[in-house]
Amino acid sequence: MGIAFEVKKDFHATQEETYRGLLDLDSARHWMQGLVRIERLDQGPMQTGSEWRETRKMFGKEATEHFEVVDLHEPDLIVLRCDGTKGTTGKGEFLFTYKIVPAGDVSEVTLHGEINGLTGLAKVFGKMMAGSFKKACEKDLDALKAHLEK
Repeated sequence: MGIAFEVKKDFHATQEETYRGLLDLDSARHWMQGLVRIERLDQGPMQTGSEWRETRKMFGKEATEHFEVVDLHEPDLIVLRCDGTKGTTGKGEFLFTYKIVPAGDVSEVTLHGEINGLTGLAKVFGKMMAGSFKKACEKDLDALKAHLEK
């Protein structure tokens, strides 16, 4: 069993706008904290199997992680996988499942995060860091929400 967390936010945007906003890598530079660059590893529309490397500045250093789209169901589900073995983290698997549900004039976004594959000390520190992962994801959702609600 991995380490899990959940974040919920209401966006004053349509379900479709919210879905597209979560997948629009080109606009991420306008809202994503600490973003240095995103390098798409394929071309065309975002689809299951699409991949990119995302580099952010964290704690004064650049960290690059490898992301892959695991599942898409427009306009209500996005599942992303970050393979820690291909990035700065060096280990683990991070799954991010976004569910987008229309509710009146808002879209309810629920992010379920899961961290798997950590062993030894990394597992101990991973449990301690779960709160930090949740806060970082919450800040990203808040930033995207502000961007979409302009």
